[in-house]
Amino acid sequence: MRIGELARTTGTTPRALRHYEQAGLISSERTPNGYRIYDERTVGGVRNIRYLLAAGLTLDDVQVFLPCLDGDVAAAPPSEKGLRVALERLAVLNERIAAQTEARDRLEAALRYKTGGRIRPVA
Repeated sequence: MRIGELARTTGTTPRALRHYEQAGLISSERTPNGYRIYDERTVGGVRNIRYLLAAGLTLDDVQVFLPCLDGDVAAAPPSEKGLRVALERLAVLNERIAAQTEARDRLEAALRYKTGGRIRPVA
């Protein structure tokens, strides 16, 4: 299947698919005129990549799951390496959330001080 059909089937964009291919997560063959042709099994791989990215992993993190992208990543038991990567990413996300929460709290306190406690949401 060509890149446009794969994009439609998986709910992604051709640009994202080229990015996944450049990262080594999927592969294609080239026709004589240069079009990318993907195997039907790539559909599952792309869906798994999107699942992992939506869970908060990065493309670099997804590399660890490369051996099992053709299967059902969501239902499969995690490998030690996959679990370690996911836990490391969770720690990074928690640190970012904590930093953002602190920044929000500082801004809110400054606004309360400057407005005499009256904070109105901006529409």
